[in-house]
Amino acid sequence: MSAIETRIPAALRVRTWDDVAPFVDELLARSVATSPELEQWLVDRSELDAACAEARSILSINTTCNTEDQEAQAAYTRFIEQVAPNLKKSGFALDRRLVELAARVPLDAERFGVLLRDARASVEIFREENVPIQTELAKLGQKFDRVAGAMNVMFEGREQTLPEMARYQEVTDRSVREAAWRGVASRRLRDEDTLHEIFDESVRLRHRMALNAGFENYVGYAFKSKGRFDYTPADCFAFHSSVERAFVPLTRTLSEHRRTALGVESLRPWDVEVDPHGRPPLTPFSDGRDLVSKTRAALRRLDPRLDAMFARLGDGANTRGVATGECLDLDSRKGKAPGGYQAMRDRERKPFIFMNAAGRASDVRTMVHEAGHAFHSMLAEREPLLHYRHAPLEFAEVASMSMELLTMPHWGGAEGFYPESPDHARAARGQLEKILEIMPWIATIDAFQHWVYSNPRHAEQASGRNERAAAWVGILDRFSAGVSWTGLERERAALWQRQLHIFKYPFYYIEYGIAQLGALQLWVMALERGETEAIGAYTRGLTLGGSKPLPKLFAAAGLEFDFGLDTMRRLADRLWKELEKLPA
Repeated sequence: MSAIETRIPAALRVRTWDDVAPFVDELLARSVATSPELEQWLVDRSELDAACAEARSILSINTTCNTEDQEAQAAYTRFIEQVAPNLKKSGFALDRRLVELAARVPLDAERFGVLLRDARASVEIFREENVPIQTELAKLGQKFDRVAGAMNVMFEGREQTLPEMARYQEVTDRSVREAAWRGVASRRLRDEDTLHEIFDESVRLRHRMALNAGFENYVGYAFKSKGRFDYTPADCFAFHSSVERAFVPLTRTLSEHRRTALGVESLRPWDVEVDPHGRPPLTPFSDGRDLVSKTRAALRRLDPRLDAMFARLGDGANTRGVATGECLDLDSRKGKAPGGYQAMRDRERKPFIFMNAAGRASDVRTMVHEAGHAFHSMLAEREPLLHYRHAPLEFAEVASMSMELLTMPHWGGAEGFYPESPDHARAARGQLEKILEIMPWIATIDAFQHWVYSNPRHAEQASGRNERAAAWVGILDRFSAGVSWTGLERERAALWQRQLHIFKYPFYYIEYGIAQLGALQLWVMALERGETEAIGAYTRGLTLGGSKPLPKLFAAAGLEFDFGLDTMRRLADRLWKELEKLPA
């Protein structure tokens, strides 16, 4: 598709529906009779969508960067109440028009096949009565952010955020770890009922939305709305089984090694982050600016092209969200929502990375992870169609998870996170252990969501929360790694409330597992054939954005789209082999 100038004004700013409506009306009424005219229509629709998406993204970013900013909260609420419902309706109308036009105007099937497939699914699933439900779900997600963002803990004489409290799980004094863990757990339980209420209502609304669209429950609706055309719920259950057989035995071995090294009778929840040999926590950086500087040093050694892209994002000093057009807001602070993400300002084609850095080794992984998402956005930024500038999550996460592994050999050195080689080895070992441990957790979260939405009536019954807790604990037992929760049964039953995806992005988690298998394949490619070949494959795949089906995106990066037991065992065994090379 050659470059086509858009008719959507560059100065368009979407604040109200009146800003958008004339352009929607024009697209719906425009005469389209030839392939070039339809391609022009697609580009114009894409740029209008980008302007709308950017407006919402900026408002959402503002609410997470400062959950206490009432004006920002109100602005986002106005958008999701007054603008977003009209965008849903107009999006359906435009998708329907596209499907109608494509039925009589020829389009290149190879180029536009994914776009048309997704548009047809959107048309089939749309119901106008679901628009207000989606608005209510967005408001519930906003409420979750406010509740989670207010979870601060008084500890050691000062109020601290949960990311700051996480640092205490690495201190060598077990009594301090336990006190910090219990302080956080107690604070979370203060909002347990509120979070149950948010989730119960979310489940009820999603189930109603699925019924409205003709589905038995939200499982089928979620798969179709997410464009999961290349795998099924049955494949997810197979994934769970493969993880249970290939990864869980290894994580249980790791736990036993840890228990022995710590010299404790049983591992407790506050024993899983500390160095088992009594070494102090790693301190890879001091603040956001230092984090960026050291990330750039690692990227320069890996591939100068990656460093050049990362340099475009800024120096890490910004603490004001996107107010001044910045691309990074990294440091943890009071009032910030939890977690980390990369969001796009789609009209400007500029990424934004949000995280809660607190000087921990895990923050390094988060930084390079979100940088990978930014690279994906940048490598696909010349794609004229917004729909193709965003890849399916199963491949988008390959971009980020690969960076965790491919940068790992370059975290050391004088300018790096770990100037001393023993610290670098510790960090690398921690990275590989985390991958072993995250796979069972991914299976746990996905299996739990399948239970929740296959049994939606529990959210309407008085006994429903107990049923949900029992299902959750049963799934935890299946994938657990040998930690004792004796006396902490209530805390364990509420562990799922820590996972924001469950509240805000239902069924968004299996993607991490599928992508991790792709990232591990790229890492093995780097080990066996060199980093240059691996980065070449990485950039080839990412440049395609979302313009191909998932198996073809994986193939473009030299990867197999396969999460069966044989593939999982091969990668898990290789991970274990490399882990054994590193000092404990």
